[in-house]
Amino acid sequence: MFHQPLSGINCSLSEVNQLSPVALAYIGDAVFELYVRSRYLFPTKRIDNYHRQVVCQVRAESQVRHLRSLQPHLTEAESEILRRGRNAAGSGPKRLSAKIYQEASSLETLIGYLYLTDSQRLAQLLAKLDFDFPQGEES
Repeated sequence: MFHQPLSGINCSLSEVNQLSPVALAYIGDAVFELYVRSRYLFPTKRIDNYHRQVVCQVRAESQVRHLRSLQPHLTEAESEILRRGRNAAGSGPKRLSAKIYQEASSLETLIGYLYLTDSQRLAQLLAKLDFDFPQGEES
């Protein structure tokens, strides 16, 4: 289980506000995947099992589920970051509806923003996520 808070680089707000929501989502995507990979590292298992579990969690549909579970815990400022991320996202890949892609991108934007500005808050929010799936949903 991932116990340490993600150590962001704690940029100044003025620096982060110069970044586009797409740039924040870019870093947020990487941070979220690293967090999820860390969550599934123990108990040890075959690499293909790690991969299946991680992919299940980082796919857009799961990110939207995670986003919805976090929304009651978000501040007004965090909700504004979500809005900016959602509005900046394009239509995404053909396998997804534009709405799903935009919502998933908004979560990545928020994660990127918090990673750069407030890693403790990011750790608090990520700790609220439920990574348990009903039997059979992981494969």
